[in-house]
Amino acid sequence: MHKDVGIIRYIRNNRAKRIIISIKPEFVRVTIPRRQSLKNAQKFVDQKKDWIKKHSKNMKALIQKSKELPKIDKEEARDKLGKRLSELAIKHNFQYNRVSIRNQKTRWGSCSSKDNISLNMKLLHLPDQLIDYILLHELVHTRVKNHSQDFWNELETVVPNARIVDKQLRDYQFCLF
Repeated sequence: MHKDVGIIRYIRNNRAKRIIISIKPEFVRVTIPRRQSLKNAQKFVDQKKDWIKKHSKNMKALIQKSKELPKIDKEEARDKLGKRLSELAIKHNFQYNRVSIRNQKTRWGSCSSKDNISLNMKLLHLPDQLIDYILLHELVHTRVKNHSQDFWNELETVVPNARIVDKQLRDYQFCLF
């Protein structure tokens, strides 16, 4: 517990290259690389406490906004998103294996190495243009499994100005809570 910012969870991660602060709804997560000490991480938190307080306040506002959203029926999401995914795959000549609909808190969608696509039912809170963007984003991952320049080039062929559209998703982050 930090006197100025509240609950902090310090997590050691051997793959991390630097100390990373993440604001979560209930706590602040601080990821510590292998070669950093807990003491250094605590000093870093003290240096960043104004940033943490600002972003924690923003997080609380997002959570409040998310509580005002209507409930989504999972079967309705399965029907609508599955149908639209199929339409876009046919239109742009993509192939995928299976699709699953989940209620996730951090991702809009994902694509496995076996081309199984997982979609967040909360996509239904987004405008149609952004839903299509997410679906096409995951379909492109059936061809390019990472976010390299090749991925973005491929995505641009089906979503012009893909990076600009991607940034528009930030305005809907509250829908994930």
